[in-house]
Amino acid sequence: MAEAAMQHPVAEPDMLSLRVLARLLDYPSAELQAAAPEMIELLDAERRWEAALRTRLMDWCQRLLEADLMELQAEYVALFDRGRSTSLLLFEHVHGESRDRGQAMVDLMAEYSAAGFELDARELPDYLPLFLEYLSTRPEADIGRWLGEIRHILALLAARLEERDADHALVPLALLALIGAEGDVDAHRETVKEEAPDDTPEALDEVWEEEAVRFSAASDEDCALQSAEGRRLAERKQAVPSDPVRIMPSSGSTDRAVTDR
Repeated sequence: MAEAAMQHPVAEPDMLSLRVLARLLDYPSAELQAAAPEMIELLDAERRWEAALRTRLMDWCQRLLEADLMELQAEYVALFDRGRSTSLLLFEHVHGESRDRGQAMVDLMAEYSAAGFELDARELPDYLPLFLEYLSTRPEADIGRWLGEIRHILALLAARLEERDADHALVPLALLALIGAEGDVDAHRETVKEEAPDDTPEALDEVWEEEAVRFSAASDEDCALQSAEGRRLAERKQAVPSDPVRIMPSSGSTDRAVTDR
């Protein structure tokens, strides 16, 4: 599987499914396609999800394996790099381009550091695939707490990706399923249908005319975070003209609450 943008200890085997979800949100590559069979095996072994959801995820992996890579990349750019409504940057959905977003990212960086994680400067700390890499090594109680805190973001993102008929909607849906919150998406589906598209040429022109975001903390770290986002988007364009919530138990468990190891 593709290398993570974070150096960390080996994940507990039973949560490697979170790393699969992270990879499914990555920019498509030959490495991702080559990893598809391994990803299918890991998804098939994850009994916290119902069979129907596992099957949909595995079918998606199979489509990735068989699809034309350039077409996958073009579709990815159209879906995630044009407009903000489907952004994979978590705090953008909460804080937008406000100054609060900078402090939220500094706080998340501190959480990573306290856990012994070293973040690669190429990605922002609230980038969802990166965040899932972090969660994949945490105890189940921590995973449940974090998923509970961002469940509203995941539900909105799932609804927006469903509206675009994107397989990627399965990732936030699967994350919500881990905490028994799949129904959260229902509250957003009708609202999303009424949203004005933000990926049209006119909408994109308006965004580029806005003043560049500046975070509140005047630190070198904040500058590095901001430039990292720009580099990530530029590289892709060049490549292609809360309350604690517990994780759902594996099947066979008689207790729906997960105990700490």
